[in-house]
Amino acid sequence: MTVSEADSVVFTPAAIAPQFVKARQDGVSVPGYPGGVIPSSMAEGYSVQDIAIDLWPDELVGWKVGLVPPQHRERLGAERLAGCIFKSKVQDAKVGAPNEFRAIEGGFCAVEAEFIIRLGKDAPADKTEWTAEEAAEYVGELLVGVEIAGSPLATINALGPTVVCSDFGNNDGQIIGQAISNWRDIAWEDMPVETIINGKSVGKATAATIPGSPLAALAFLLGAVAARGKPLKKGQIVTTGATTGIHDVAAGDVAHIDFGPFGTVDCVAVPAK
Repeated sequence: MTVSEADSVVFTPAAIAPQFVKARQDGVSVPGYPGGVIPSSMAEGYSVQDIAIDLWPDELVGWKVGLVPPQHRERLGAERLAGCIFKSKVQDAKVGAPNEFRAIEGGFCAVEAEFIIRLGKDAPADKTEWTAEEAAEYVGELLVGVEIAGSPLATINALGPTVVCSDFGNNDGQIIGQAISNWRDIAWEDMPVETIINGKSVGKATAATIPGSPLAALAFLLGAVAARGKPLKKGQIVTTGATTGIHDVAAGDVAHIDFGPFGTVDCVAVPAK
């Protein structure tokens, strides 16, 4: 590419999204950010994600919430970000055997221990500002589980939150564990979780690790997706944030997520097909 050609390259969501979608469908990595020009704002990142959602041949059944690293928050005007969850990527946790999830060779793959909310009723389409207290009224169930963070782009996190937004929020699946039946009567600090990879503990936390609680994550998500014309619906799921951290894995790695009295989730990374 000549200097003049490089100068003419522009950010083009309609060209970027299909490349991410095809790579995900084929289970292959991409060598760099498609098109070469990364989104400069969260809005630009979401513009790619919205096109990809429309291209993806599956039902949208929920959203993941992640934190924007502190060093990016002032510039981007955001503390959290959202990614899409599709029906075929949601698994119920198995008993007695690990759930398999894919790791794209040359891409990015990680496990995240999550507290997951299932919506109990439709959210209003025109409400874009929420408090945690208001959000609590829309919780149908609080469950434990695992988010599979995954992308065809190995450097997705290093390139920053706008890039994460543009590729499904760096989401490649959910494993849903058991519900916490009386969660409203339990302190967030009393909901423990430990992530163990290949037999080694890599992080311990509680639901209180999520800034403002999982309800604050839900409040953000309710407003963010309503503003994008995709208000939350009854039955949709929301993963509220990585409690013990983002733990990179490769094919063959085994994860054991222990939520204490609220159950466990076992899973294993396998090569993408």
